[in-house]
Amino acid sequence: MLRRLDSRATDFDAELAAVLSRQVRINHDVRDTVVQIVEDVRTNGDEALLRYTALFDDFVVADAAMLEISSSDREVALSELPSSLRQPLETAAVRIEEFHRHQKLSSWDYDDGQGSRLGQQVTPIEKVGIYVPGGKAAYPSSVLMSAIPAKIAGVKEIVMVAPSPNGVVNRIVLAASHLAGVDRVFSIGGAQAVAALGFGTATIPRVDKIVGPGNAYVTSAKQILFGEVGIDMVAGPSEVVIIADSGSNPEWLAMDLFAQAEHDENAQSILLSPDHDLLDKVICSMHDLLPKMNRKEIIESSLVKNGAMIQVGSLESAVDIANQIAPEHLQLMVRDPTLLLDKVRNAGAIFCGYSTAEVFGDYCAGPNHVLPTAGTARFASPLGVYDFQKRSSVIWCSTSGASFLQETASVLAECEGLLAHASSAMYRRTD
Repeated sequence: MLRRLDSRATDFDAELAAVLSRQVRINHDVRDTVVQIVEDVRTNGDEALLRYTALFDDFVVADAAMLEISSSDREVALSELPSSLRQPLETAAVRIEEFHRHQKLSSWDYDDGQGSRLGQQVTPIEKVGIYVPGGKAAYPSSVLMSAIPAKIAGVKEIVMVAPSPNGVVNRIVLAASHLAGVDRVFSIGGAQAVAALGFGTATIPRVDKIVGPGNAYVTSAKQILFGEVGIDMVAGPSEVVIIADSGSNPEWLAMDLFAQAEHDENAQSILLSPDHDLLDKVICSMHDLLPKMNRKEIIESSLVKNGAMIQVGSLESAVDIANQIAPEHLQLMVRDPTLLLDKVRNAGAIFCGYSTAEVFGDYCAGPNHVLPTAGTARFASPLGVYDFQKRSSVIWCSTSGASFLQETASVLAECEGLLAHASSAMYRRTD
């Protein structure tokens, strides 16, 4: 089911590169299609939006205003949730809010001692669009993870879009949107929804930034629109790397690998351990457990195509490989995670200890589940409150402050051949 690799083999680097190659595949047909959709929506607005909604979602309406779901309808969706669903949703919302309140940035300044005051002014983005996937499954957790940090940041208007096959938007998703304080919700999805948020139409407001995961068409649309609007990240298929020692429970490891693989056929699950017997036991557990999974075909396809089980010489070498992969999720399923944690440089989220299932992070631990994928954890971070805040530099010079700075600025400007810059600085001379 999983290909077996050995990090000590001479051809390991090439074999690992082959496992990770799915991260760099580019579907040019998808991009060409999305370019056409984006341009159509930019040019024709609501008319194009209605046409694509009918084509892709089998949802036909005469007026784009009918795509909006009212606040009262969303409030009803929340009130009608059975307590068995509402209570976990509310618990997750509280925990997500509590964690993200620690991230809020504040303005600051200081006196440089030469007559100038320097600082940074932090302000919220005014209008944000949230994309919530809705094709194969419902994702109320994605609503909470995107909207709650935006609210904490002080975003004035949050606009949510969600696909509506046959005109139906999942009721739990609608309930989550009301619970999280989303301002407006539209039953549209796909590249056309992203384009509508990016350019604005007569019905859909133009936003300043678009966040949230989606399929290849949604991701491509976000790439194309970057610069016209801000985007959170270019999300790829979900992935997990698990580092395990001999104390790990093989069944737990098998199920954690399954949990990631069941997302879709392109998801990636990788297990690293120095214990050969443990890896054998995990394989046995996977064979025993797979027939019980309702998405067993997807799990098996994902594991066969993209999964790997790697025997390593030590836990430290496992961390080195994990840093090379830079995974979205990294599980340290070892007796003492603190011995490895400081060595981790590249990971979207780190789950420490036998009891910490990655799934907790997906839903209710508190940290955000919108994470960098496909190796981008080398330079990117999880979605957070800071993604909904802007930072402006503030420079305030007194007369003495200007006198102190002007000579330095003038000399450097002349070095660059920018004489107007130099003159602008020297015009502040007061002696």
